[in-house]
Amino acid sequence: MTPDPDLPDSDLPDADLTDAQIDAARLRGDQLALVEPRAVTARYDAASRRVIVDLTNGCTFAFPAHALQGLGDASDQELSQVEVLGSGYGLHWDLLDADFTVPGLLMGLFGTRAWMAREQARIAGTARSPAKAAAARENGRKGGRPRRVG
Repeated sequence: MTPDPDLPDSDLPDADLTDAQIDAARLRGDQLALVEPRAVTARYDAASRRVIVDLTNGCTFAFPAHALQGLGDASDQELSQVEVLGSGYGLHWDLLDADFTVPGLLMGLFGTRAWMAREQARIAGTARSPAKAAAARENGRKGGRPRRVG
């Protein structure tokens, strides 16, 4: 396999793929493209701070840019540099070194499993409810938050 001069050198070993394997992979990709929405265009709307993705099925998908791993502190200028890659399979921000798959975003996967768990815990920790307020008052009457054991 001849290296592509437009791609950076990789530390990964060269894969010895046959023409038949490459053709089969292309066929699988073409079949998935028929049933799986792909991005046609993607843009960042600074007014709403959302990334807006127009899909091949005619739908439009929008999500808050700060909800994606690595994009929380990005500037409007950096966020506006979103690109559609891989026949609409992915979104890429070169300046931020961030990549996300469109199918993953549609499923609500906005980062790695560990990052998503931390985000969910962070958001849950800021939740306020009458039950949480009552528990805090009760703990206060007992002298504060119980100490951790162990």
